[in-house]
Parts: sequence; C-alpha cells; structure tokens
Amino acid sequence: MTDTLGLLLVVAVTAANIGDRDAAAGRLPRLRRLHRDLTLVWADGGYTGSLVGWCRDKLALTLEIVKRTDDMEGFVVLRRRWVAERTFAWLMNSRRLARDYETLPATSEAMIRWSMVTRMSRRLGRPRAAGRH
Repeated sequence: MTDTLGLLLVVAVTAANIGDRDAAAGRLPRLRRLHRDLTLVWADGGYTGSLVGWCRDKLALTLEIVKRTDDMEGFVVLRRRWVAERTFAWLMNSRRLARDYETLPATSEAMIRWSMVTRMSRRLGRPRAAGRH
C-alpha cells in the first residue's frame, strides 16, 4: 500500500494462493493503526465485494474502487491507480527484486522496504534543480 506520492506505507508478501482481497483484510487494520489520519483508500477491481463494507464498518475507512469502464480500449491511465504501478516500476529497478530469489515472505518484505529506503535516500541526496522547490 502506498500514499498518494507512491511512497510505501505497508507491504505484505503472501503465497500465490492467497487472493488480494484476503491479504488486504489482513493489512488494512495495520494500515489503520499506523496511519490514523487516513480516511480514504483507492483500490482496483480485485478488492470489490464485502471488503468495501467491512472497511467502512470496522475500520472507518472509505474504500473506493477504481474500475475500467467497458468503453475503454487499449491502454488507459486510470486515476490514482497509476501511483501504485509507478511504485512497482521504481521497485523493479532494484536487481534483487527483479527476480524472486527469496524463500521467506518476511525476507521479500524486507527487500522491498530496503529498496524503497534506497530509492528515497538517493532522491533526498541529489541536488535540487534550479527553479524547483
């Protein structure tokens, strides 16, 4: 899960037989505990169903599903969904994450966190361009 800038908030690596909706139900309470001021979460169509109501009732979070419409053809940038996709692209620049070398989910999560820390520290360490604030 990322914020609106694409910075990592919560990460979970699960087995392939665990669906996105089930994994989200396990991580959304943690997201809520860590970021109490959060009120709105955007998600793709894989998170529809009872999860929307559960978030509203149990966590006081609004889970808004960002869907493609049937009249869209080819590649279309969907609002807010591109933020998470951009974060995945940033993370794939790390050689360690380009292939799945890890055997434990906890190690994979640690590598994802490490990659994001490296990315952000490099971004903070570079000099600012003239005219940018």
